[in-house]
Amino acid sequence: MTTHTRIFTLASLFLTMSSAVASCPPESHTRQELIDLKQAGFEIAASERKSLAVALLDCLDDPDPAIRDGVVYEGLATWLRAEQLELTTIDALYVRLLDDLSSNRDPNGFLQPFAALVLSEVARTDRVGGTFTRERREQLVDAAATYIANVNDYRGFSETEGWRHGVAHGADLVLQLVLNEHIDAAQIDRLVSAVFTQVAPAGRTFYIYGEPNRLARAVYYAHARGLVAEDRWMDWLRAVSDPAPLESWNEAYSNQEALARRHNTLGFLMALHVYATASDSDSNKAIDALVMAAVSRIW
Repeated sequence: MTTHTRIFTLASLFLTMSSAVASCPPESHTRQELIDLKQAGFEIAASERKSLAVALLDCLDDPDPAIRDGVVYEGLATWLRAEQLELTTIDALYVRLLDDLSSNRDPNGFLQPFAALVLSEVARTDRVGGTFTRERREQLVDAAATYIANVNDYRGFSETEGWRHGVAHGADLVLQLVLNEHIDAAQIDRLVSAVFTQVAPAGRTFYIYGEPNRLARAVYYAHARGLVAEDRWMDWLRAVSDPAPLESWNEAYSNQEALARRHNTLGFLMALHVYATASDSDSNKAIDALVMAAVSRIW
């Protein structure tokens, strides 16, 4: 058994033990103490930080955005980006978050989107430090692609409940993966294919919370890796701009669902256009030519 496998096994065991006594807030802190911790910039003793990091995941589905978003996500992102969490702790976070990402335990719809968001920060640690195994990366690609392709809760922001934002958070996870030099062409292809399923989801959902930008950002940086053939990009962009089952996009103006699809598709394409025109590199010119051809089919 390798050292990393032993660490992963210990993390799984720790997760199993901790799940049996899950509570929010963690028994060691009150809700006010968690808010105070945020106000203090999440400065905390290393020994306490190690145990609290995993315990905070019990609050990932907390209905209070000040805790769920303001403390759990911001705190874990702060510690992960500052490299203040040990590998064993990161492993424990990974195991728990992967389980949460596929869970239907939270009827309020907070758990999965925030698992995706925090998992994007965990994935970033591998992008920066290269600590994951090939098997773990494959597992994470599979989980990310499956999650974003299956999001069907399109709620974004609520003034009383805060954010859900499943599509955008899934795109953030995909972004960290496609930026990772250890993620190969086949994995990028799978991730981008999954992202394109959410460019214009079926139904009457009009994206109004910045989802097209987050999707386009992930796609742009996937293209920038230069690993996937241009013909594949052409196919994706041609498919997303195809009016079928409508005979033409002009028919969209008398159909609410088609209007939503047109609105969301153009939002995505124009966001991708903005990314592609940030520089005049050959890669940017190539993707922008395909984008503008797609726009011309809709406009």
